[in-house]
Amino acid sequence: MDKIKRKIYLDKIIKFMKNDYPLFKNLKDYGFYNQLSNDEMDYVFSGIFGESVTINKMSRGFIIYDKNGKLIYRESNGFWIKYEYDKNGNEIYVENSDGEWWKKEYDKNGKQIYWENSDGYWYKKEYDERGNEIYYESSNGYWEKREYDENNNILYSENSNVYIKYYK
Repeated sequence: MDKIKRKIYLDKIIKFMKNDYPLFKNLKDYGFYNQLSNDEMDYVFSGIFGESVTINKMSRGFIIYDKNGKLIYRESNGFWIKYEYDKNGNEIYVENSDGEWWKKEYDKNGKQIYWENSDGYWYKKEYDERGNEIYYESSNGYWEKREYDENNNILYSENSNVYIKYYK
């Protein structure tokens, strides 16, 4: 196949795979994996992600990193896992080929304030201005409140089990 036809072929793969996110489920299922050179795979992945990526090909799969060196996709023996990050580089979403996923949210200081998974379990946290965790709540009904002194020592802790502790 000449270069122009090959590029048209690769562009069709990109268009097809972009519409079939999560990332081509398993590239081998489409029959493209063994047909593409490393340069062609770089071109396809860059087309899908819209950025420069690094691909580490292994005998049983591959790993893809984004332009910042963050792991964004791993495939091995038919099992895949993908990662997404926010603009600050915090991991915000992970999904795998078994249908499991989890997502996270962060406050303006980069502290994780929410976590949820595909099983329906979640928890959320709140922090004071010094970064101390002051509230925790989970989907199983458990919650906890804390207060701290100016030296970040716990003064008070209360939880859903009506267990109260006072600290000096």
